[in-house]
Order: sequence, then C-alpha cells, then structure tokens
Amino acid sequence: MISVRMLMMTGLLLGLPMGCASVSQEALDEAAKPVSKEFLLGPEDVLEVTVWRNQDLSRTVVVRPDGKISLPLIGDVQASGLNSSQVAAKIAARLTEFKENPNVSVSIKEVNSYFIYVLGEVLKPGKYPIKSYATVLQGVSLAGGFTIFASKNRMAVIRTHMSGDDTQHQIRIPVPYEDLVSGRGQVENFILKSGDTIVVP
Repeated sequence: MISVRMLMMTGLLLGLPMGCASVSQEALDEAAKPVSKEFLLGPEDVLEVTVWRNQDLSRTVVVRPDGKISLPLIGDVQASGLNSSQVAAKIAARLTEFKENPNVSVSIKEVNSYFIYVLGEVLKPGKYPIKSYATVLQGVSLAGGFTIFASKNRMAVIRTHMSGDDTQHQIRIPVPYEDLVSGRGQVENFILKSGDTIVVP
C-alpha cells in the first residue's frame, strides 16, 4: 500500500517542470558518479559484531535510523555510510580504553538499507528493497513497467545529494526512456543509489 507521504511526494515531483531542456551539469555529474564496489552500511542493516575472546561484547546489532549501533561499554558507534571494516576499526579503537589490543570483526548478516522508490505511471508504484545493484530500467521493471498513460520520455530520477557542508538538496536527473534504450542520450542507464526515486509522469 502506498503511504500518504509517498502520494504527496509523487504529486510534488510530477509537478516539476519536465520539458526537453538540456540536462544540468550537476545532474550529469551525479548520474556519472561510479557506485562504490564496497557495500556501505545503512539503517536497518543487521550486523554481527565479534570481539575475540569476549563473548559478552560480541552480539548481533541493527543499525538504527540515526545510523548508529549500540554496544556494551562503549555506547553508540557510527555505522551508516561506512563499510564493515571501518566500523570494526571504530569499535576496536573505542574498546582500547577497556581492553588491550582488542580484535574486532564485523560481518553483515542482513542487507535491509538498499531501497528505491518508483512513483507515478507504473503498474506497481512503491518502495522496493534491492539486494544487488539495479539500473534505472531495472527499477522500472521492478514496478511492473509503464502504464499505458506513461510519458516515458519525461521520466526522471530524484536523488538526495549531500553537499560538502553536510547539507542536503535534491537533484533531478532526466532519464528519457528512448535515450536509455538507445544509449544516445546525455544520460546513460546508470546504477541507482539507495533512496533514489524514479518518477514517471
């Protein structure tokens, strides 16, 4: 079921100007950014934290909505946006106050943080969890494809971008269907990032 928030978001995004104007350089740069080969953790991911020879500190934890995990002795540790090795290093550094040369490993038990939204004129609009990297066209396919009313060549991806000063703003990347299929447009069939929203007017 589609939430009221998602329906409101659809209305707002579909109301954005979607003419055939050239794509902004910011949008082109964002679409061309390579996706990290190493998985970065996010909220709702399930981690197995193992502290060698210390079963009391070893446990399964879930990354909270604020991006942190909680552990005995050291409290909250940032996990979102980091890979598992970086989180293990953070935990080990904090544990040095209580244990000499702690040996810490972090493994990923469940990936729940990678998801996309597909809204507008698709057969099954909604939020879709992704277990592996997906392109724009694969995202549309997950939502059952276009309806007969879809303006396929006015499709766009809305992405939240984090600026250098830690402020967020949204970037609209036009992704006309014919350009994606032909490969002759300004933007290719790029890999989606978690939280991306595909909008089909």
